[in-house]
Amino acid sequence: MALRGVWQLQKLVVNYCDWGGSSRGIRAFMETHLPAFREKNPHLEVVTELVRGQHPNLKGIYKNHNERVVCVRNLPPEDILLQATRLRNSLGRKVVKLRTRHVTKRPSVQGTWTTELKM
Repeated sequence: MALRGVWQLQKLVVNYCDWGGSSRGIRAFMETHLPAFREKNPHLEVVTELVRGQHPNLKGIYKNHNERVVCVRNLPPEDILLQATRLRNSLGRKVVKLRTRHVTKRPSVQGTWTTELKM
């Protein structure tokens, strides 16, 4: 995703094994979909790394120095392309879990309203 017109994904690293069966989908992805993905995203640096004996994954490195790693073990090439576009479209921010469903500066003294309140 672009923040103020600048794509946040800086580098996409594709780790795969040339022998393992779980890397079959990513090897097909690199032959069929990866050249077109590079052409559509000229701002993106795409690096392929051969890592033997490990499951394949995609690693996104963002401009704010965060990383996201997605395991693509036993996925078909179309699903790997979907994961790569999701990495490209995300901002790279850390996911923050909210403690409550609503966020407010001044919580109610009476408590949260629910439909189960009896009158």
